[in-house]
Order: sequence, then structure tokens, then C-alpha cells
Amino acid sequence: QVQLVESGGGLVQAGGSLQLSCVASGGTSSRRAMGWFRQAPGKERECVAAISSNGGRLYYADSVKGRFTISRDNAKNTVVLQMNSLKYEDTAVYYCAARQVIVFDGSSLYSGTHDYPYWGQGTQVTVSS
Repeated sequence: QVQLVESGGGLVQAGGSLQLSCVASGGTSSRRAMGWFRQAPGKERECVAAISSNGGRLYYADSVKGRFTISRDNAKNTVVLQMNSLKYEDTAVYYCAARQVIVFDGSSLYSGTHDYPYWGQGTQVTVSS
């Protein structure tokens, strides 16, 4: 069983930055593919960034490419989403998600909601214009 706790959300001015952190417990860090999703009111949950369990492959949604960076520190059981040049459109609840993988799946990326069985509670990010 994997438990995830997000932190770092808040209110930020457009053009500013926020860093979201996700701390995981249970399972093994090196066997977890991770993703960051967001959901705004009236919209479907979407994947904004993902990272393979071995850290070697990254995915970014086109809407955040060049502005967001996902990284992981397995020793700290932490995945970080660095968000720069924030826009009003980035306002949403952000969720951390995890998927346990086998060793042969270490380079695989997952960006679908149904790819992830484990989810955090979410953290609100609000960008003011």
C-alpha cells in the first residue's frame, strides 16, 4: 500500500513560482512511476507531468512544457513539481499519483488517470491575475 501526501500549494501572483512536493510511504521508491495531475472546476483531471520509476524519462503536457519541471529523490521518497511562470490557467487542485511497477517497466511513462491506483489528497494552487 502506497500513501501520498502533497504540499506546497497556495496563492501566487501570475508570473510567479511554486514548488509542490509529494512524499510517499509504503512500497519502494525505485519501483514507483509518478505523475502530477490537476483538475480545475468543470474540467477533467489531466496529467501535467510524469516521471518513470528510474527517473530517466519525463513527460510534460504541452500546456506546461518549458515552465514546469518534475523531479524525484528516491532517498527522500519525494517527487517535486517546480512550477515557474505561472498563469491564471494553471489554477487547479494538483494531485500526486503513484504506480507500482516491475523492474522491466522502469523506463515506462504513464499519463492516464486510470494508470495510477494511488493518489494523494490534492493541494490547491491559485494563480491571481
